[in-house]
Amino acid sequence: MAQELVKKDDDRDDEYDYSPFSGIEKGAVLQEARVFNDPQLHPTTCSQVITKLLYLLNQGETFTKVEATEVFFAVTKLFQSRDMGLRRMVYLIIKEISPSADEVIIVTSSLMKDMNSKIDMYRANAIRVLCRITDGTLLTQIERYLKQAIVDKNPVVASAALVSGIHILQTNPEIVKRWSNEVQEAVQSRAALVQFHALALLHQIRQNDRLAVSKLVTSLTRGTVRSPLAQCLLIRYTSQVIRESGNNNQSGDRPFYDYLESCLRHKSEMVTFEAARAVTELNGVTSRELTPAITVLQLFLSSSKPVLRFAAVRTLNKVAMTHPMAVTNCNIDMESLISDQNRSIATLAITTLLKTGNESSVDRLMKQITNFMSDIADEFKIVVVEAIRSLCLKFPLKYRSFMNFLSNILREEGGFDYKKAIVDSIVMLIRDIPDAKETGLLHLCEFIEDCEFTYLSTQILHFLGIEGPKTSDPSKYMRYIYNRVHLENATVRACAVSTLAKFGAAVDALKPRILVLLRRCLFDNDDEVRDRATLYLNTLGGDGSVTETDKVKDFVFAYLDIPLVNLETSLKNYVPAEEAFDINSVPKEVKYQPLAEKKATGKKPTGLGAPPSGPTSTGDGYERMLSLIPEFANFGKLFKSSAPVELTEAETEYAVNVVKHIFDKHVVFQYNCTNTIPEQLLEDVIVIVDASEAEEFSEGFSKPLRSLPYDSPGQTFVAFEKPEGVPTVGKFSNILKFIIKEVDPTTGETEDDGVEDEYQLEDLEVVAADYILKVGVTNFKNAWESMGPDFERVDEYGLGPRESLAEAVNTVINLLGLQPCEGTEVVPPNSRSHTCLLSGVFIGNVKVLVRLSFGLDGPKDVAMKLSVRSDDETVSDAIHEIVGSG
Repeated sequence: MAQELVKKDDDRDDEYDYSPFSGIEKGAVLQEARVFNDPQLHPTTCSQVITKLLYLLNQGETFTKVEATEVFFAVTKLFQSRDMGLRRMVYLIIKEISPSADEVIIVTSSLMKDMNSKIDMYRANAIRVLCRITDGTLLTQIERYLKQAIVDKNPVVASAALVSGIHILQTNPEIVKRWSNEVQEAVQSRAALVQFHALALLHQIRQNDRLAVSKLVTSLTRGTVRSPLAQCLLIRYTSQVIRESGNNNQSGDRPFYDYLESCLRHKSEMVTFEAARAVTELNGVTSRELTPAITVLQLFLSSSKPVLRFAAVRTLNKVAMTHPMAVTNCNIDMESLISDQNRSIATLAITTLLKTGNESSVDRLMKQITNFMSDIADEFKIVVVEAIRSLCLKFPLKYRSFMNFLSNILREEGGFDYKKAIVDSIVMLIRDIPDAKETGLLHLCEFIEDCEFTYLSTQILHFLGIEGPKTSDPSKYMRYIYNRVHLENATVRACAVSTLAKFGAAVDALKPRILVLLRRCLFDNDDEVRDRATLYLNTLGGDGSVTETDKVKDFVFAYLDIPLVNLETSLKNYVPAEEAFDINSVPKEVKYQPLAEKKATGKKPTGLGAPPSGPTSTGDGYERMLSLIPEFANFGKLFKSSAPVELTEAETEYAVNVVKHIFDKHVVFQYNCTNTIPEQLLEDVIVIVDASEAEEFSEGFSKPLRSLPYDSPGQTFVAFEKPEGVPTVGKFSNILKFIIKEVDPTTGETEDDGVEDEYQLEDLEVVAADYILKVGVTNFKNAWESMGPDFERVDEYGLGPRESLAEAVNTVINLLGLQPCEGTEVVPPNSRSHTCLLSGVFIGNVKVLVRLSFGLDGPKDVAMKLSVRSDDETVSDAIHEIVGSG
């Protein structure tokens, strides 16, 4: 039985969610359902039992075929009751049980009788139930009744028929399409809900005919729709027509946009907001078109209704991403929302202000946010911290204000995710702004003094070991590191020992002091700490031996040349014997994650999870892996490795992507292959590359993959020679060749004989951007002036018609593959000119600086002035050649 509904004490509201149905069991409720068979029906009792059955069904409880049939037959007996409340519950339970075709016949006569009843409530509900449980055959028999119901004078009956039509359209569209005349008539109804449902159904009937939808919108935007709900629907359909037709330009007749603008003056707040939101989401919306919508949203910011304030500030937050200048007029109103009682509204106001604020308002915003942060939950604090992280890149000269703010909130109480977001932001500042390095590292050191999260402590120590030795005074961090050796748990102590060793390897002046500290660690009560201390003492020469500094640095700072998974497997399989474990016996083949997982990964990692920044984008793992292949060992230093390029569609038999490795005189294609068929083993896997469209490349070497089991990624390589130091481009076609051997899925045994087969892959291109590394500069003006005009090359180009100035800027940035500086890749809305600053390193380690000046020449034609400075005139010329040929 359900628990008795009692009033909860106010002080117990937060302890648990009370439910009058908690603890009920299916078996007990089915026993109670026997009351449906009583000669003398009790409507209240029957309604309570049906309520419990509905609760069980909505909680995911499943009834067996026998149980559902018994309940259904028992419920049909309740039609003899004239109690209206019980009748409505009967309708609900029949819809939820969804009887089979044989059982539907039993209840059809009762529902047909109710559909022709004089009681409107019976008629409306009977229509809903019949349309839900019947098939197409019966629908044709009752179609005449449904058509009549659509134009019924009672709005409840008409709405029931229209909503049923929306559901039927998914399964029997040919029936519903015959109702167009009746639905068109219902659109003119004075009942708000009928008009809303009729418009929704009429649009769905015509949704696959773009011209019909356009005509529908054209006819209805002339003022025949009175219902606010229907108006909101019509606004959405109008926006859809504008997007599909592109009819939102500045010239010509624009009846659709004019309709949206007229809705901004509607008396219903719901309609005015929907119109304002629709205008802000139009593609290529101009400043003039955006202004009235922003004005409406600005008025909502001061509304007494929280829902309107939230809707307005959330919409403005989205607008600020693309049109920050258009939102600046609302800044004063949004600043007043920082103290709003609704924390969601306050958080959105803060993040919007961070997107629209200028450099002069940063300090004032930081002061306001400081008072605000203590009043919100961690989930909202993380949103604010991430917004501040973006602002750091926008105004790098204000790093002191950002750093002070982040360090202050880092000392406050908070959960792991919140603290990690702050630490990641500080790490990003240190990496991207050199002047912030020493201050940021000190703030992180102060944080780990009281940090309660082991993961964050170890990650900060690891980061400190990489960046700390590069500062002007590395000794100031020693106290913080050594304190961790004494005052932390074993995991953090072991990490602190490794950090000490990194300082000792990189800073000769600190080495004697660090050796003394490491000797003290030999008496630690944890094996890992003692083992690390012993290892690093021997490595750094603590036993009196002479060590080579370069080899020590390589060992202390280097990553393992072998995957940890492979090492773990080899250690587990190692059997203690007279011969010591040989690390060279561990397979060095890199196991890449399956392509499906790669596609599921999110945005580019930042903070502690990101790889350390450096002068190049080459991955250490790639470079070491290639150096272990004898044929590639003499290729020299790896200049750049591209991101993986997919060569197959998702969920195909074989998944293949390729990484382009760029050397001075060679290009190596690394094909990462995955076999997705359990019943097959692939052997002698190789990619046959056709370079007929890449004449300047000559194939040098191919390294096949001997075996490719199911779901175990492997690599095959193809190397090409190219002219030295030249950004040679070309197009390559690829065919995957292999031998298929069948695998018994039960025993895992592989057949001896195989069949040769091949699989066509997508084409691959080597482009000019593959020879350029994205390396930013903090102060572009100083870098530009220090580079000097000796090898400067300047020319002008016509880029032709473009969708927008921003599209032209992005196209050139992607073509060159250089790093945008100082946020100049963002084009202010409605600008007719823009300057973009780029920097990078050209193959041969030649620094390049580029200044792009864009301007609109006519309505959409874009002209560009390209200025290039570098240390080599041939590189400056090469950049111009890339643009000229691109």
